[in-house]
Amino acid sequence: MTRVVLATAYGGPEVLTVVDQPVGDPGPGQARVEVRAAGVNPADWKSYTGAFGTDPGQLPRRLGYEVSGVVTAVGPDAAGPAGPLSVGDEVIAFRVSGGYAAELVVPASALVPKPGSLGWEQAAGLMLTGATAVHALTATGVGEGDTVLVHGAAGGVGLMAVQLAALRGARVIGTVGSDGADLVRRFGAEPVRYGDGLADRVRELAPDGVDAALDLVGTDEAVDVSLQLVADRQRIATIAAFGRAGSEGIKALGAGPGADPGTELRDAARLDLAEAAGAGRLEVVVAATFPLEEVAAAHRQGMAGHTHGKLVLLP
Repeated sequence: MTRVVLATAYGGPEVLTVVDQPVGDPGPGQARVEVRAAGVNPADWKSYTGAFGTDPGQLPRRLGYEVSGVVTAVGPDAAGPAGPLSVGDEVIAFRVSGGYAAELVVPASALVPKPGSLGWEQAAGLMLTGATAVHALTATGVGEGDTVLVHGAAGGVGLMAVQLAALRGARVIGTVGSDGADLVRRFGAEPVRYGDGLADRVRELAPDGVDAALDLVGTDEAVDVSLQLVADRQRIATIAAFGRAGSEGIKALGAGPGADPGTELRDAARLDLAEAAGAGRLEVVVAATFPLEEVAAAHRQGMAGHTHGKLVLLP
């Protein structure tokens, strides 16, 4: 048996509970992982708050898309992107289903080696935000010499996008609230306060124009300002404002309606993300950690929308 988090109804974090469930043995092409840390992401709470629908047939449902841990058993032909797996391997698992658990069985294809220099919490928070940022930067063609505007630069995906854009040789301007400027600046971006007058403040910083924009927050302000500043709408991408994307002709990325999921691109990014993080070129900022039993508190903090970096559960 292992402890797992279940959403037993649709609603707020109060519907979450921790129960014991059988973990089972890995079958062909699978491995069992003892979870050391599990990353928390907005998609987790959207799955039970009704954002993705309220099909009663989907309840109770497990949560969690990314974990770090140790392989405890392997099935026949269990190989990941880096090769065959063995008991004792330290791994990062993404994308998985039901990662909020003390132990779980996953497809071996979801497992990449965890760099020894990377802590469990950082490893668990790397992949979903990192792969999303890679997708957004690739879709908008951000590269050497570009000026890119990142909305929500101090959030989980935002901090990844800021760092990865800088590694590509781009100049990064990042929107922040009252307390995110220093963090964004530390990673090489130029912070700018969101709110009334944002477009004018960006123009002051970049009088020669903005080449691309990433909306990582989903607000009308982020979309409107991007449309004002970026001439080519195919160089504007959103991971949240899916309705606006359809009406405005900008790129929608991720799991929303009409969006490009970018599955192959995101999967292909995993080894590079792990290597960059292990080498110290990419930092995962962990805002807070919570015991598995305090998952509701973790979600309440995440849903408040002002977390700088990643929230992580520790089974």
